[in-house]
Amino acid sequence: MNDVAANKGGEAGSLAGKTAIVTGGGRDIGRACAMRLAAAGAAVAINYHSSAEGAESAVEEIMARGGRALAKRGDMTVDADVAALAAETAAAFGGMIDILVHNTGGLVARKTMAEMDLDHWNRVMDLNATSFVRAVKAVLPHMTNGGSIIGLASQAGRDGGGPGAVAYAASKGAVMTMTRGLAKELGPDIRVNSVCPGMIDTDFHNVFTKPEVRKHVAGVTPLKREGTPEDVANLVAYLASGEAAFITGANIDINGGTLFS
Repeated sequence: MNDVAANKGGEAGSLAGKTAIVTGGGRDIGRACAMRLAAAGAAVAINYHSSAEGAESAVEEIMARGGRALAKRGDMTVDADVAALAAETAAAFGGMIDILVHNTGGLVARKTMAEMDLDHWNRVMDLNATSFVRAVKAVLPHMTNGGSIIGLASQAGRDGGGPGAVAYAASKGAVMTMTRGLAKELGPDIRVNSVCPGMIDTDFHNVFTKPEVRKHVAGVTPLKREGTPEDVANLVAYLASGEAAFITGANIDINGGTLFS
C-alpha cells in the first residue's frame, strides 16, 4: 500500500485508531506529546525511566477522558527494555504500532573537550543517538504502512550547542542525519521526521542553563518568550497525522525565531 491514501489515516489531524509510543514520556516534552497524541485519539504507550509519577498520572488522565494508555518503565539504552516496550505496546493495542515519538535523551553534563573523557562521549551518544537506532529497529516489525517516526533533535544539532555541549550537539546532529537517511530508506510506507526545539521551559534548562541566560535568549527571540512543552507537542502531533502526509526527512525548527534555517 504505497499510495497517498496509506499516509492519510482518516480525518485530518485525527489519530483515532492509531497506536503510539512516546519514549521519555514521563515529564516535560515527552509527557506533553503523550497527552496531545491521546487527545487526538491515539492509544499511547508511555515509556519512562525515572519519572514514574508523571507517566502514571498521564495514563490516569488519558483513561479518565476515555482514552487508552499504558506506562512502562524501561531504559532505552538497554536492548531488552526497548524490545519489551515495542512488543508489549503492540500486544496491548491490537498488534501494530503506527507512531514512534523518540524523546529519550539528555545533556548529562556540560564538559568541554579538554574536560571530556570517552566514557562521557559514549554515554551521551548512546543516550541520544544510539537509543534512537534501538527504538526504530524495535518498532519496525510492528509498524504499519503509513506509520510515522518522530525524533527529538535540538537546535544544538544546528548551531553546536552552548558551552560544554559538544557531545550533546553532535549526538543531536546524528539524530538529524539519521532522520534524513531513514526517510529515504523507509519511504514511501513510513515517514520519518524530527523536531529541533530551542529554548523550551523544561527541567533540562532548569538544571543546565543559568536563569540569566534563559532570560536573555527569551528577550532576543522574536516571540519574546521561551517555548512550552505543549508547543513542541502540537508540532509532533501534526507530524504524526495525515495532515503531514507529504513531509518526510525534515528536521523542523521550533524556537520562536531564535534561529532561522
